[in-house]
Amino acid sequence: MTNSFLFYSAERLLTLIDRHEGLSRVSDVVMKAEEELTGHKPEEILANAIDRLRVMKQAKDKGMEVTTSPSGMVKDEAKRMQTMIEDDQMLLSPLMIKANSWALAVMSCSAVMGTIVAAPTAGSSGIIPGCLLALQEDRGLDDETTARGLLTAAGIGMIIAHISTFSAAKAGCQAEVGASSAMAAAAISEVRGMTPQQCIQAASLTLKNMLGLACDPIAGLVEVPCIKRNGMGVSAAMTASDMAYAGITSVVPFDEVVEAMNNVAKNMNSAIRETSMGGLAISETGKKISEKLYTIGSPSVPVEL
Repeated sequence: MTNSFLFYSAERLLTLIDRHEGLSRVSDVVMKAEEELTGHKPEEILANAIDRLRVMKQAKDKGMEVTTSPSGMVKDEAKRMQTMIEDDQMLLSPLMIKANSWALAVMSCSAVMGTIVAAPTAGSSGIIPGCLLALQEDRGLDDETTARGLLTAAGIGMIIAHISTFSAAKAGCQAEVGASSAMAAAAISEVRGMTPQQCIQAASLTLKNMLGLACDPIAGLVEVPCIKRNGMGVSAAMTASDMAYAGITSVVPFDEVVEAMNNVAKNMNSAIRETSMGGLAISETGKKISEKLYTIGSPSVPVEL
């Protein structure tokens, strides 16, 4: 299909932008590919992305109100972080603190069974909205511009899904938080007005530095270490975007970084691939929490840990 806009590699994505006049952003190609796959018009695709953005905002707002999850492992971390935005003793910028807080909030919403957008998974659902929504508020961006960031994230996700996986059971948390952070890095880079090449570089820099990340949830719940790991993913995405903005590049191209994730996954022990049989899940504290939760079953009220 010579005229196809479908792409399953960063190399193909960038080639399409080079060859077609009028395509200047990653999101432009993503919209063309989506139109080709689904038959939806560009305005419908954008409206759908804006709707996802709306759900993300609602999840963030709900998460900011969480005081504790049924397991007791999640408390009011999102709100605590947000109260520190004006504290001049904090090392992070106000924008990064806000993004961190909102990533925690979306994950907190998930922990109390609220509605979220899997981005690309439930266990990594806070990073993309944390980054994009904070940047939107900070820069006064409209929903259409911000939603284009979501489409760019989706484009990076398409590449990862084709070459590798989003499954922590197959590849550990590098495939969830690592993938989501890479998607977020590209998304915020486009929203900032960076080139498609810089967006891909930001994704590469992020993912290659999260290779080997274990998935070791305590008691099998998507709470510890998942929620705070989302907050840390925000920092990785924003740092990588700044590095790409400064002209720093990844020696290894993005497609090869994703291939490397497959290689790392093959060498990962099953104990750190979502089985809760290794890592933090079998720490002394992790085992105590697991035993307590298993004894009482699925609590409808917060558990005192």
